Amino acid sequence: MGVQFGSFDEICQTAALVICPLIGSTQGIEPSCYSRNVEISGTLIFQPSTIFVHVVALFMTGIMIFHIRSKYTAVGRKEILMFFYLYAIIELLAFFLDSGIIPTANVSYPWFAAVYTGLITAAYTCLLINGFVGFQFAEDGTPLSLWLLRIAMLVTFGVSFFVSIATFKRIAGFDYAKPIGLWIIYILWPLVCTVIYVVSQLVLVFRTLEDRWPIGDIVFGAAFFTVAQVILFAFSATICDAIKHYIDGLFFFTLCMLLSVMMVYKYWDSITREDLEFSVGSKATVWEVKDPLLAGGVDYGDEDSASNYTHAGPPASLVGGVSGKQLYQNGAGGRGYPPAMERY
Repeated sequence: MGVQFGSFDEICQTAALVICPLIGSTQGIEPSCYSRNVEISGTLIFQPSTIFVHVVALFMTGIMIFHIRSKYTAVGRKEILMFFYLYAIIELLAFFLDSGIIPTANVSYPWFAAVYTGLITAAYTCLLINGFVGFQFAEDGTPLSLWLLRIAMLVTFGVSFFVSIATFKRIAGFDYAKPIGLWIIYILWPLVCTVIYVVSQLVLVFRTLEDRWPIGDIVFGAAFFTVAQVILFAFSATICDAIKHYIDGLFFFTLCMLLSVMMVYKYWDSITREDLEFSVGSKATVWEVKDPLLAGGVDYGDEDSASNYTHAGPPASLVGGVSGKQLYQNGAGGRGYPPAMERY
């Protein structure tokens, strides 16, 4: 299959995307092969296998968000949280759109599809900006860093939403027969953001980190992302025909995208370390004693280790430089013990 710039014809004939019923013609573009539907309590559910992956993705995203929130002092914690919140919302919305719970014939479907497209664009924008958080152009967690990220996400969401709904409704010069603007924000923009993010993180690891293991997380994440695109746009119909319509490329696309997002979390977790002094997380922490005075197995000598309350060390001194032992010992200069009764 060849992908043409600005055209969804061949893409939608291969993959059942959310926007495909709304572009190309008044009836949309129907895929040549898609997975079987199931009926539950009189409701027809589309893409049941993909819906299962959406549920798993929501569960896994919740776990990742919990662990990120527990790392209170990690670098870029608040910024990366926004990305995973967006991913969770996208998966929740995709659950209703892919399954047909919101029917394509419903008047609200184009609006939900436009919101879905805007969230995808905002999520990739968030990922792109997170790629530069580690370079500390603006200190992470500060209002400047957070508001720059929020404004960028809001702008890209607004632009994508307008382009999407204008294309679906044929307003402001946009046309669903020639969805060039929609193609740029839906196909090209995610690819550009992903490439820049991967390159920036490789530069960050090589320039600032001694540990090279995070490179493996980057490579695996990029590999899962690439496999997802290839399966969806090139082999979706082939897989669907081979497995007799039980699953199609959308199932493997959603699964690989989940794995790539998990690699983003794994990479971020591997390059961030908590400040143990301020950590109040529930995980047990192994403390490393670096102060030689607190470490065991050190010989401090007899003078330092002896107690002043025993005969092993020098007697403790009172005011005037005389110890209790010297003051009350029997002999020259001593008062003796017990002291004699003195009358005044």
